[in-house]
Amino acid sequence: MTRNVGIVGGGHAKWGVREASYKDLIQEAGKATFDDVPDVGPKDIEGLFVGSVQPERFAFQTHVAPMVAELLGVDVDSMIARTELACASGQAALRYAWLAIASGQLDTALVLGVEKMNLPREHMAETQASMTNVMDREFDGVNGLNAPPYFAMIAQRHMHEYDTTREQMARVSAKNKSHAAHNEFAHYQKEISVDDVVDSFELSPPLCLYDCSGVTDGAAGLILMSEEKAREVTDEAAWITGSGQACMASNSINNLPSMSAWPQATTAAEQAYEQAGIDDPLAELDVAEVHDCFTISEIIEYEDLGWVEKGEGGQFIEDGRSELDGDIGVNPRGGLLGCGHPLGATGVSQALEIFNQFRGTVEDERQVPDPEAGLIHNLSGSASVHSVMTLARGRPQ
Repeated sequence: MTRNVGIVGGGHAKWGVREASYKDLIQEAGKATFDDVPDVGPKDIEGLFVGSVQPERFAFQTHVAPMVAELLGVDVDSMIARTELACASGQAALRYAWLAIASGQLDTALVLGVEKMNLPREHMAETQASMTNVMDREFDGVNGLNAPPYFAMIAQRHMHEYDTTREQMARVSAKNKSHAAHNEFAHYQKEISVDDVVDSFELSPPLCLYDCSGVTDGAAGLILMSEEKAREVTDEAAWITGSGQACMASNSINNLPSMSAWPQATTAAEQAYEQAGIDDPLAELDVAEVHDCFTISEIIEYEDLGWVEKGEGGQFIEDGRSELDGDIGVNPRGGLLGCGHPLGATGVSQALEIFNQFRGTVEDERQVPDPEAGLIHNLSGSASVHSVMTLARGRPQ
């Protein structure tokens, strides 16, 4: 990349089951984003990137990027787009904004992720049916293979191959939901125990209700700037140091290379680490927001992001190495399990959390001690695509 790019601010809508409409969520997050950077307003935005997965089905609205510009009073004069990459749509929007600024096409960009998933009771079947579209609808979705049974099979296989335990998976949820209890924007606001997870309603064995991320309404925004512009408005930018993405030639599950490993995650992480100059991620990363859509996901990500050997993810959580004061503080905002998962907004919220961790503005109960380097990770679809981005508190070299 030819230019350094920094996140200079961002804002959140409250996440949960909201009375708010899709448009309301956009305006709530947009206002919070601009309020966070007093010296930057709608007139300063040159590019707009919107992460949103299924507004056509959830909000019955297409062509949403121009609508976001209208709602926030932004006249875009250089670049505008909506990104759709299922659960990684927010990070995709962030990645495109970064690339546009780094290449010199823009100096200032707004990234906004938004999803309105909770429809009126008489239309909730629309939400459930829509989620089967994320996998191959003709081959997987019509056979009932939506996210919970698919990730249940992943969990069963990982348990079979590596002796991962039910309690180790439950520890992921207990950790993340307890973090979310101290996050004012999170969907879930109650600390829970390992026993609470194990004893919750069984959905798709071995996964219970508290092993699964929620159906959530929410939005989040970020403002990105070139280094020259960023230094005019803040000395606390979070600098994007690396980005990687990989997709296997697979979408339907019969073509996936493994049911217990995600080599795409390893490839994407290695790309980001190389760009960022990270040789030992376990030693050099302080904080990470990873895609814990289900408890087994976080355990596999410990392994395939290169932090521990394959099969050691369960022991990593059991030993407390992903706690706030552990080797890497993982999902301090509460992750998807605690915050919920409004699909297009998740990746944006993850990056905002790393930024806020760097500047020390999160609640004390979930602050990682003195973080200098961070990572965000998303998977999408049947985990066929993985996206990784690294960030640094200090200026990248």
